[in-house]
Amino acid sequence: MLSLLKLPRVVTINQVPKVFHEDSIISGYRYPRSSATYCILSIFQLTNETLNIWTHFLPTWYFLWKLVSVVLIQTAWQHTFTWPLVVFLVSCCTYPLASSCAHTFSSMSARVRHICFYIDYGALGFYGLGSAITYSAYVFPDKWVNGFFHRCFVPVALLNSIICTGLACYTRLGFPFLHYDHDVVKRFPECRSPRFSKVFRVVAFAYPYVFDHIPLFYRVFLCGGEGCTDNQTNILHYNHIVLACLTGFLFATHLPERLAPGSFDYIGHSHQLFHVFGILGTHFQMTALEQDMETRRSWLVDHSPPITFANSLGVGLLCVLANLGVILVFSLPLLTAPAGQQNKHNKHAKLHSS
Repeated sequence: MLSLLKLPRVVTINQVPKVFHEDSIISGYRYPRSSATYCILSIFQLTNETLNIWTHFLPTWYFLWKLVSVVLIQTAWQHTFTWPLVVFLVSCCTYPLASSCAHTFSSMSARVRHICFYIDYGALGFYGLGSAITYSAYVFPDKWVNGFFHRCFVPVALLNSIICTGLACYTRLGFPFLHYDHDVVKRFPECRSPRFSKVFRVVAFAYPYVFDHIPLFYRVFLCGGEGCTDNQTNILHYNHIVLACLTGFLFATHLPERLAPGSFDYIGHSHQLFHVFGILGTHFQMTALEQDMETRRSWLVDHSPPITFANSLGVGLLCVLANLGVILVFSLPLLTAPAGQQNKHNKHAKLHSS
């Protein structure tokens, strides 16, 4: 198969620059100056990225099918009540597709790798806001509906999405335009302080998740008595929360490969499991949201603030534009750095892979 597609053989961690290193993954790396064509063909080659790609690429089509069924079959555009679900489903299609593309093209160069994952972080930020919009519309416990926190919830979630996208991007190369040595690939903190970078990135992802789920956590764990919306949907919410916690645990700990470096390079390492459990959690989340939307519809229409373009599709579009702006700001130093600097790093990569 390799000879038929003329794909180069994979290399070890000692043959790629530090920026391409993955914690406790020893082998299965792709050539660090891959062409776009090779990156696409490599999804059919067993590398340490292959399952990372497929575990998010295939679910994209599942969520796209759900989106099309809601928009076309349920004629969502005719009913403003379903607009929050549309935003959520669009975000469910966006984040796995962005992740799959990031893992596919991340071996082209250090610059492309950073930009790809900036887009990945922006998509995750949009997914967080999509969750918040649907929670505001369908999940808030009865006693919190129309309260101060409910009215402030989506605007704060939008701000969190933008800030946390920026923080996640910062963990790769630091603040843009504040470095004058033009050494954009070796900037603080990704290469100089990888542990700090990892912790900061976990916080950037965990904080918006916790905030967005405050009404759900209160509803299923703390609330008691009248107005707590204790219905059959809660078991689906429990499943989603458990899977989300497991996903975060895998992302933060790099288990199981940390216990046996080199043993899970191709199959079974934490990032693959992180993808699988994350998608399963999103599936349960989507199912729970659809069920809450249907079972609580009549009550919410009478008691909840009306759903408009501004608090559903509009705020989702604003989030996309703002996160694209953040990505552009962090990408500009990479795109405008002197060509000689890039050639220096390409030469360094070539020496390591020879």
